[in-house]
Amino acid sequence: MIAYNHYIDFIPKLTEERAVAGSFAHILTVKESPPFDLSEKLEYKIEFFRNQGRTLSLYFEREYSRTQEGRLWALVVEDVVSFFWESGTKTLCYMAGEGLSERLLEYWTLHIALPLFFTIEESYDFLHAGAVEVDGKPILFTAESFGGKSTVTGFFLRRGHRMISDDKVAFYEEGGQLFAIPSHPHHRPHRKMEDLGHFIENIALNPKPIYAIYELEKVKPNASIEITELHGIEKFKSLRYSSDINLSFLKVKRFVFLSHLAKAVPLYRVTLPWDIERLDEVYDVICEHKFSF
Repeated sequence: MIAYNHYIDFIPKLTEERAVAGSFAHILTVKESPPFDLSEKLEYKIEFFRNQGRTLSLYFEREYSRTQEGRLWALVVEDVVSFFWESGTKTLCYMAGEGLSERLLEYWTLHIALPLFFTIEESYDFLHAGAVEVDGKPILFTAESFGGKSTVTGFFLRRGHRMISDDKVAFYEEGGQLFAIPSHPHHRPHRKMEDLGHFIENIALNPKPIYAIYELEKVKPNASIEITELHGIEKFKSLRYSSDINLSFLKVKRFVFLSHLAKAVPLYRVTLPWDIERLDEVYDVICEHKFSF
């Protein structure tokens, strides 16, 4: 499995894993561990909002401090699995809970644990967005919850565009440019509980500079489709609202990333009529707009 520019090597192997051909920059091992008591080593805890009906908890050794090599971290998914790792390594270990299955391991690893791992290790920053390639250039879709982001992303996929990410877009900066990194080859159009969704073969394989971001704004079914460019504080607020993983000890780094993103990438608000029969119009307007800037 290729995810976030890494080959993900599950040990033991997943029996139903579908291979993705392509290149990758690194190898990350996801390895089963014998059980032990994490609380004996990890004093501090952050409890996240419930996700997929389960409580997620982050455990760490030192309160509100950025990571250092050798520091231990753990993510506990209620009743399912506990992940842990030492900073500076490329090994993510896990202890199986009573409810763990191979399908759940794949879901929680790819969709939640890896983005958190890469964020804490300061490898990547993340935005809550869908992303596809249009003429080989990455464009992103952001929206409020249930705001049509996955629906619009899926429509572009059905029109033959390559997927970059269904939900979480990873970024890194190089040479003054921000690059979007393909996530993993799954699309979740119906957002079923703890389900990765459909396997997508047509996924981008290499990081590319971001071309544009479109914030989707729900409007009445008969409303017109309009695109407006955002500037200044409105642009920053839109990106801040689309933040995906917000950890207090990375607040300054997060602010710097969003500031760079706001300066480097054009951001537009596009009205999205709440009528699935009009998705083809939305698609045409966005594709035509791409050539106008």
